[in-house]
Amino acid sequence: MGFLKSQTARLGQFLALYGGWGLLGISFFDSSFVPLPGLNDLLLLHLCGQHPERAILYALATTTGSVLGCYVMFGLARGGARFLWRGQRSASLARAHQWLEKNEFATLLVASLLPPPAPFKAFLLAAGALRVNAWRFGLALMVGRSLRFGTEAFLGARYGAAAEAYLKANFVPASLAIVLAVIAATFLYRRLVGRGASSPGVTSGDSPSPGEP
Repeated sequence: MGFLKSQTARLGQFLALYGGWGLLGISFFDSSFVPLPGLNDLLLLHLCGQHPERAILYALATTTGSVLGCYVMFGLARGGARFLWRGQRSASLARAHQWLEKNEFATLLVASLLPPPAPFKAFLLAAGALRVNAWRFGLALMVGRSLRFGTEAFLGARYGAAAEAYLKANFVPASLAIVLAVIAATFLYRRLVGRGASSPGVTSGDSPSPGEP
């Protein structure tokens, strides 16, 4: 286990030497097979502090690498689900599938904002195994990762080393604050949509029949 951790650390240090391409690679591996928790966040802040004019490119590279890595886990779970659950259609699985279909975007969006050591990959594997829509899967992750890495890129470009030091000390509470804001916005949106759908109005049953005034 110690050997694997040391090799993982070396891989992260090696990729960090390659700027934006390194960010893409670190984010890809962290979201797929090789856990590099927090390294892409810190490197993104560091590079944006050194080169503020490239902040958008760095955020885009980090987001792209992360989403591509997520699709690897999603594809593996989706392809293996038929062997894991062949002939097994339990009521609990059906309920989980139904719930995830109705809430997949919000669930994946929130999961993509959770800080380490949150089990982010568990959400990816569950989404693949339950065969959620691949486009909505990618869109939710793109929005969530863009929000996370875009905010970090802005802070790094604006405040430089101060932002990097702040994130090191407050990474978990800052991430949780964004998660709570997303949850609140999602809840408010659903309340407003539900209220609009249930508002009184003229329905087909209220239309006067021919011959009525």
